[in-house]
Amino acid sequence: MTASRKSTSGLTRRQALAFGAAALATPFVIRGARAAGDFRILTWEGYAEPEWVKPFEEKHGVKTSVVYAGSVDEMFAKMQGSQGADFDVVAFDTSSFARYIDASLIRPLDLSKVPNAANLLPAFHAVAPLMRGKDQYGVPFAWGSLPLVYDKAAFPTAPDSWSVMWDPANAQKIIALDDANNSIVLAAILLGFKDPFHLTDEQFDKVKEKLIEQKKLLLTYYAGFDDGVAIFAQSGIKAMFSMGEPQVPGLKAKGVDAAFVIPKEGAIGWLDCWTVSAGTKDVDLAHAWVDACLDRKVGAYLSDKKSYGNTTDGDANTRNGFTYADKLVWLQTPENFEKRIAVWNEVKAAP
Repeated sequence: MTASRKSTSGLTRRQALAFGAAALATPFVIRGARAAGDFRILTWEGYAEPEWVKPFEEKHGVKTSVVYAGSVDEMFAKMQGSQGADFDVVAFDTSSFARYIDASLIRPLDLSKVPNAANLLPAFHAVAPLMRGKDQYGVPFAWGSLPLVYDKAAFPTAPDSWSVMWDPANAQKIIALDDANNSIVLAAILLGFKDPFHLTDEQFDKVKEKLIEQKKLLLTYYAGFDDGVAIFAQSGIKAMFSMGEPQVPGLKAKGVDAAFVIPKEGAIGWLDCWTVSAGTKDVDLAHAWVDACLDRKVGAYLSDKKSYGNTTDGDANTRNGFTYADKLVWLQTPENFEKRIAVWNEVKAAP
């Protein structure tokens, strides 16, 4: 995270992913009725910038209108309200694809109309949540992680395992997200379960036991980006299960020599993808937008200016430290979200 719009945009996206937080007000939001000739985009802040919007408009002779969503649920509600007819393209993360496809809100892509898909880096060639049978419904665009953040004073050598979050030696010096799904996924990853998004009853029991074990060692759970940074800085915390990479700059701004690491077990990753709305007014133009977003120059901008991992420019990822996409477990729709909330509540209620 750096100064100005870059930090604001980055935090908004990551907070929206993890917690469905309200979006920050932005002068770029366009609301209300749109002209018949407009190309209509529903997305997150930072994903429809002038650097590629203007060339797209000039090339295709259209005017774009952009609506920025403030949460995962808000985005789905906007699409569902018109069965996709209010938008031509929409960007969301892998955990949402099942419900969009099931609700018939997006259409399969014709990749012959997206030649820049050839720019996709190897880690993004086969992303299971984007597929339904032989049909592909999205193309990867931007990504990040929920890594292990640690104080370098406490760990001169970076910890290599999530087990530090369960180590009695760190009791009362660790904090974790108050987040049902992400906490359960993380415990499942540490336990070595092959599919942390589709757990059996036996696996749920082991995850619950593991999380209760951790709860006894935590100083507290935290519920937001700023909350986590403040508790970490004020309480001499050694490590935390973080909301994302930008919490490190937030801690450094408070005088903590913090860093993050992707442990050997892997970490949760979010991956936002462009899709074509089922209600698009121009299928070819919608595919042209997806193609424009996969230009390597756009990928470089995402990493250099917005602090997101990108999916098309490996050099930009390398110079910005985004070299660990292959170590991430991309979010998927869980088997039973209500059950996960119930299990999480049991964990938090445990002595």
